[in-house]
Amino acid sequence: MQISVEPLTEKAFAPFGDVLDASGAPDWNINNRQCGRFHDRARLDFGAEGRAGISIFNAALRSLPYQLDLMERHPDGSQAFLPLDREPFLVTVAPDEDGRPGTPRAFLTAPGQGINFHRGTWHGVLTPINGNGIFAVVDRIGKTPNLEEFFLDTPYIVVR
Repeated sequence: MQISVEPLTEKAFAPFGDVLDASGAPDWNINNRQCGRFHDRARLDFGAEGRAGISIFNAALRSLPYQLDLMERHPDGSQAFLPLDREPFLVTVAPDEDGRPGTPRAFLTAPGQGINFHRGTWHGVLTPINGNGIFAVVDRIGKTPNLEEFFLDTPYIVVR
């Protein structure tokens, strides 16, 4: 089975999460007008039993076509990925269908974009295709596990 990559837009990605970028005019200027603030771009959700944490991930670079065979979700909190370079990365997501991933969609970020997965969103693993693979990740830190993995019976091939 094959899925094609589509551009990452706010409208297309809205069912799965938030697009994080600094395109267009900032919401306001700060620091004596030397810094534009793009305010409150993600709906962070860490549940009653968690707190926000910032981690650094160093992911192996992948390439297209890409075999999507594993999806995961975080039932107790949102998860944001912010690349520490300006290189695009692949984002795969799927709607929930009775506790398992439905038909996936694949997005390619624009340079400088990040994403925030809403709580419980099925998504593929971190998939940088260029750059250094280093990301700042904002997600839930807590005592309970916050990861469900699902290996797909039939992998999807993600193509441009």
